[in-house]
Amino acid sequence: MALKKQKKSTENINARLAMVMKSGKYCLGYKQTLKNIAGWKSEIEYYAMLAKTGVHHYNGNNIELGTACGKLFRVCTLSITDAGDSDIIRSMPSENA
Repeated sequence: MALKKQKKSTENINARLAMVMKSGKYCLGYKQTLKNIAGWKSEIEYYAMLAKTGVHHYNGNNIELGTACGKLFRVCTLSITDAGDSDIIRSMPSENA
């Protein structure tokens, strides 16, 4: 049962990522994401915490994330600056709840 729920959740996130790729603004890659958040000095999660930004760990590998983004290459990190028509930001589980 848990595997079925996880698969449905992954498909849901993939659909929302596809919507962001079409209508939103985003950065792909570790270096671009660090530049987008705050700088180069430490890990992405640390800067996201300082910026009070949520972090979501994708339940797949970098090849699957690239495919979900509609790219033909691997994607290690993705930062979304404008979600566009997607509700991906609101649908992510919060750390506080």
